[in-house]
This record gives sequence, C-alpha cells and structure tokens, in this order.
Amino acid sequence: MSVKISSEEVGENFGNICNQVIENNEVIKISLADGKNVVLMSEAELESLLETLYLLRFPANSTRLFTALQRAKTKKIEPQSVSELYERLGLDEDDSSGDIAVAS
Repeated sequence: MSVKISSEEVGENFGNICNQVIENNEVIKISLADGKNVVLMSEAELESLLETLYLLRFPANSTRLFTALQRAKTKKIEPQSVSELYERLGLDEDDSSGDIAVAS
C-alpha cells in the first residue's frame, strides 16, 4: 500500500522521505496542486517491478511461472537448497562463468 503526501511535504522533507522509501520499501504517492499524482519509489523496487513485468509479458513464460508457483503452494515438490539444485543439474557451485543452459 502506498503512502500519500502533498508536494509541499516532500519539499520540506525530501531527504527523510527518500530514506524512508529505501529503508521500508515504500511507495510514496505525491499529490500535486493540480490534482495529479506522481510516485516516488526506490531504484531497487522499480527494477524489481520492471523485471516482473518483463517475465510476465510472454504468455509461455507467465504460464510456467504460475504453474511453478501453484506446485510450490500445493507442496507437490519438496523444497531444495541451492546446493541440491546444483547437484541435481550436475553443476559446480564454484562455476562463475554464468554459462548455465536452461531447458524449456
């Protein structure tokens, strides 16, 4: 849920408001005098939102993600650690090359 404040409040407390946004992962809706609004959010929050939108914009990818989420919620799959996943895929955890192929 976002917090709504006036542009006057932002002008007086900009630094504190920015810190609050970053520390609490908040989104601040700033109301302007003309009745329009702008939003202040952290860069990390924006990047996360854009990544989510990117992943969900392709129907096949979106379906796979929601299917995996549903499996996780119904606990049809036992949770695995990262080490177990590396072992299952035959990868070395120390491999920093980033050349991991993903099967579709």
